[in-house]
Amino acid sequence: MAEGVQDRQAGTGRRYDVFHTDCLARDMVDHVTSRWGVWVLISLRNTDLRFYELRESIQGISEKMLAQTLRTLVQDGLVWRKVEPTTPPQVTYGLTEFGREVGEPLTELFDRITNRLSREGPRP
Repeated sequence: MAEGVQDRQAGTGRRYDVFHTDCLARDMVDHVTSRWGVWVLISLRNTDLRFYELRESIQGISEKMLAQTLRTLVQDGLVWRKVEPTTPPQVTYGLTEFGREVGEPLTELFDRITNRLSREGPRP
């Protein structure tokens, strides 16, 4: 059987099977496509933002969910976090190179949907 996305040999000799519950790649896909993960990646696509700017750009997200989502995306290596030692501390977030690679198709998807809706108008 040819190697596919769901079953690929990684450079470290690890095997990734996205249909297996213990697969690290599956966990990362779950984080990226979570309810808020997508919006964080799209919000950071053009610029780095401070925590409160991110919260304002993503309507409906609570501080707790934003903090949790950011923590997960930072751990996954998709988002970087910089803390300025001021009072209060200023925390800025941005996309890593990997985060930009992963976020690009999400941004394209978002743009396609919004362009289509702009042409057709809202659906009843």
